[in-house]
Amino acid sequence: MLANFLTRNRRSSSQDLATWMLAAVVSLSLLCSVIPASAQDQSQTAPPDSDNGKPKQDAPAEAGGPGGDIGPYSIPKKKTEEAPPPPQPISPKKVEGMPDYSIRVNAPLVNVDVLVTTKTGQFVPNLKQDNFRLYEDGAPQSISSFTVSKAPITAVLLVEFASTNYAFMIQALQASYSFANTLQKDDWIAVSYYDMQPHLLVDFTQDKKAVYGALNQLRIPGFSETNLFDALYDTLDRLDRVQGKKYIILVTTGVDTFSKLTLDKITKKIKDTKDVTIFPVSVGWIIREMYEARGRAAPHGMGIPVSNMDYLQADNEMRTFAAMTGGRAYFPRFEGEMPELFHDISTDIRNQYSITYRPTNDKLDGTYRKLKVQVVAPDGGQLKVKDQKGKDQKIEVVARDGYTARHSVD
Repeated sequence: MLANFLTRNRRSSSQDLATWMLAAVVSLSLLCSVIPASAQDQSQTAPPDSDNGKPKQDAPAEAGGPGGDIGPYSIPKKKTEEAPPPPQPISPKKVEGMPDYSIRVNAPLVNVDVLVTTKTGQFVPNLKQDNFRLYEDGAPQSISSFTVSKAPITAVLLVEFASTNYAFMIQALQASYSFANTLQKDDWIAVSYYDMQPHLLVDFTQDKKAVYGALNQLRIPGFSETNLFDALYDTLDRLDRVQGKKYIILVTTGVDTFSKLTLDKITKKIKDTKDVTIFPVSVGWIIREMYEARGRAAPHGMGIPVSNMDYLQADNEMRTFAAMTGGRAYFPRFEGEMPELFHDISTDIRNQYSITYRPTNDKLDGTYRKLKVQVVAPDGGQLKVKDQKGKDQKIEVVARDGYTARHSVD
């Protein structure tokens, strides 16, 4: 009976063991089917490290290795470096209030400075655009802009100082000092004198003392020649490189003795020069009248007499230079006239009406265009100006005679 019990239990245990082993095999098969192949490979034991006996891992795969995200070999791929973008063009900084477009205009603009005074030389203020009529070669022009200028001046004081006549030199110096006395702190002035050739004493300066210092150098004259045309041409040529409106205060007898240039050439130079106004001031009238009263000709260089016809021609030339550029010529007879004369010139320069127009004839063909400016009442009638006593005053309108229509070289 005991033998039967042991035999039965041994058979039961064998069956249980077989059942347990079968279950273990099935579980192991299921586990292997779940674990990925990469994990199975990693579970294998690596050979020991030759240095410290630790398990030696395979070297990491290069970038972009296994695509999975499990284990130490999940290394992100390197991103391909893209070429830097091309540099963008630098656009100019926008200025507030300026439009985002630009235009090019080929039609010329002409600027005309107009001086309006009474017969006594007083400036006529408060005129409007409607008071002006402008004609080019007889054709009426439409005024584009109109302003009243009252600004510092840029001028060259060009003085005749040669070994001619003592009275001429003294009066030329008196006139030059009188002009210097009218200067204001913001004015730019250069001083030159001429005999056989022009000499620059001081370049453009705002220092009034420097102007006086330049005139103080005029004590001992050199040559007796007075080459006015050459000196005026040189001065105009220098002023071509100066921006803005310029003036030449020309203190001279007007007599040219030995210039290389002819009257025609200096006249052409004046016509071709823009933005320059000439104010000639004649000297030597007292000596001229004294000699004329005695029936003699006034001496000039080295005591050589110059005929009355030469002086009359010189006076006409100075009037022409002034009219061509919009200035006025002055012929003082007494020293006492100098301060008031240069005060008038200073007033003329600082108080002008500036007119800009676009000519109907827009061809830049190098021709000379005649200009004419009229000042009228707003209704087109005669403008009436009264003085402080209520009397009617006649007016004078001073503007340049014309201009040369040519391409600008600026």
